[in-house]
Amino acid sequence: MSQVSDSVPYHGDGAVFGQVALSQNVNGQIIHDSQSLQPSRSSPFYSPLSRMEIVHLGSGSRGNAAMVRTEETTILIDCGFSMKQIERRLAMVDAKPEDLDAILVSHHHGDHGKSARAAAKKWDVEIHANFETCARLSLDPVNQCRVFESLERRDLGPDLSMLPIPIPHDDAENVAFVLNSPEGRAGFVTDLGESTEELIKHMSGCQHISVEANYDVNRLFGNLKYPQTLKDRIHGRGGHLSNRQTAMMLDRLVHDDLDSIVLCHLSSENNAPHLAESEVLCQIGEEFKGEIQISKQDGPEFTHWLGQRAAEPLRWS
Repeated sequence: MSQVSDSVPYHGDGAVFGQVALSQNVNGQIIHDSQSLQPSRSSPFYSPLSRMEIVHLGSGSRGNAAMVRTEETTILIDCGFSMKQIERRLAMVDAKPEDLDAILVSHHHGDHGKSARAAAKKWDVEIHANFETCARLSLDPVNQCRVFESLERRDLGPDLSMLPIPIPHDDAENVAFVLNSPEGRAGFVTDLGESTEELIKHMSGCQHISVEANYDVNRLFGNLKYPQTLKDRIHGRGGHLSNRQTAMMLDRLVHDDLDSIVLCHLSSENNAPHLAESEVLCQIGEEFKGEIQISKQDGPEFTHWLGQRAAEPLRWS
């Protein structure tokens, strides 16, 4: 029978809240078990209320926002819809603006940050963004915005922290986010022309990944409404990830404990859900045992719980 003799903080790649239990088995060997301080999934004490909840309120070229809720902390990642739309979508998941402890803004483009300034004023909520994003959204860096540096770990609440990771996208100083909670880690990345080694390093080991799959290459280059310059920009390093690029990136991030993937920011002109999902599954289907969902523009449609492979469809009257 094992006995827990001590515990020490666990510092994985940006993970700060988990702990490693130092157990001793019957042979006197020390065992490091990062899960032993958490109830197992079969335990009656393992409740969704103690896990990270992830809800995409909507994703696409007309607006992006995702709510992440833990037992003690509630945040938005991006604020790219109107205030009215965000309030309505939060209400659909039994949340309200007053619940928000922070809003993280990945970059200044309107479909990600258009309501950040208004939200800071009306909801009295802290905006977290880098200096470039703060300046281009006309946010007061003293009273409205907590400016962060890339790769600066920051606590958002007693049970949630974040790490911003720089990624290439147009003229924006864009970042991805890795969130850390006692239960594990979740990565969120949209609007990038290519993955980077730094991004792969910090997203490795996440139990949940939300990542853009913006376009199908054949549809993009066959789109007669788009000039060649626009096609080249979308396809370039500062543009967006194609379905194929997303599949190749995820192939490097798949591991046994990756439970869920959400494909985001699909182009309505140059992509389709079945194309994105099939491209990803062709690449990772043999290794990935979790569930893939598509975040659509007019969400929310489902909830993910960190550590649970099946998403829960949202139901409302």
